[in-house]
Amino acid sequence: MHRREHIPRRAAHAAPERPLWEQWAAESAALPQGERLQKVLATRGWGSRRVCEELIASGRVTVNGDVAVLGRRVDTEHDRVEVDGVPIGVRPGLVYYLLNKPLGVVTTASDPQGRPTVVDLVPAEPRVYPVGRLDVNTSGLLLLTNDGALAQRLTHPSHGVEKEYLVEVAGGAVAQGKLRSLREGIELDDGMTAPAQVSQPTPGVLRITIHEGRNRQVRRMCEAIGHPVERLVRVRIGSLSDRSLKPGEWRELTPAELKALVEAAGSPVGS
Repeated sequence: MHRREHIPRRAAHAAPERPLWEQWAAESAALPQGERLQKVLATRGWGSRRVCEELIASGRVTVNGDVAVLGRRVDTEHDRVEVDGVPIGVRPGLVYYLLNKPLGVVTTASDPQGRPTVVDLVPAEPRVYPVGRLDVNTSGLLLLTNDGALAQRLTHPSHGVEKEYLVEVAGGAVAQGKLRSLREGIELDDGMTAPAQVSQPTPGVLRITIHEGRNRQVRRMCEAIGHPVERLVRVRIGSLSDRSLKPGEWRELTPAELKALVEAAGSPVGS
C-alpha cells in the first residue's frame, strides 16, 4: 500500500504574487525621480548631452554629496547638484539678468526717497535682487538674480570675482609712481586695498580691475592718489561683458555665461 505524500495547500489568506509590471513599477518608484542629470547639466550650459555624460562618468558631479552615476535623476526643487565641488542652481524659475545701470538709478530693491531703482528696470516677476552695488553716480554692468546661493558666493571676499572699471579722473595724466601705488595697494580708512590691475590707455583715463567689494572703493583709491573720479563705468564682471548693451537695457545670461560665472564664484582668491 503506497503512502500518499502530503502536499501543503497554499494558505487561503496568502496574497497572490503581483504581476511583474506592478513589481517593476514599484521598483522604479523607489528610485530617484525627476529629470535626468545630464539633461539638467546641459540646459545649464555645461556642454552637450554627451559632454555632460562624460562629466558624470568621470566622477566630477555630486548630488546631495554623493558622486552621481549615469542615469541618475534629480529633483530640481530640492536636490543639491555640484560640479567639482561648486554648487550649481538647478531649481526651476531661477533667472539671471545682466543690466547696464544708468546714472541716477540706485542699486536697491526700493528707495525711501522715491528714486528709480535697478529693480524697476527688469521684469517684476520673478522678484530679483542686485548682486553687489554700484553707487548712484556710477554706471555700467550689474547682475540681478533670484539665485541667492550664487549671489552670496559672488559677493564673498574669499572668491574675489573680478570687476573691471573704466575711470576718467581729474588732473590729467596719472604719473607712473601713482599707478604703481594703485597696483600695489592703497591705504584707505578701512585698511590697505588688495593689489589691483591698472593701466592708462590714454592720459587721465584708467582701466582698473579689482576683486574686492568695498564701498566706493575705486573712487576712494583715485582720491587717495590725488585724482578724483569724474566718470566711472563698470565694464566687466568676471567673464561678463557686453558693449552692445545700452544704459537701461538688460538681457538674460546665456547658459555658457552662467557656467563661467558659477565656475568663477567657486574659485577662491589665489587659486
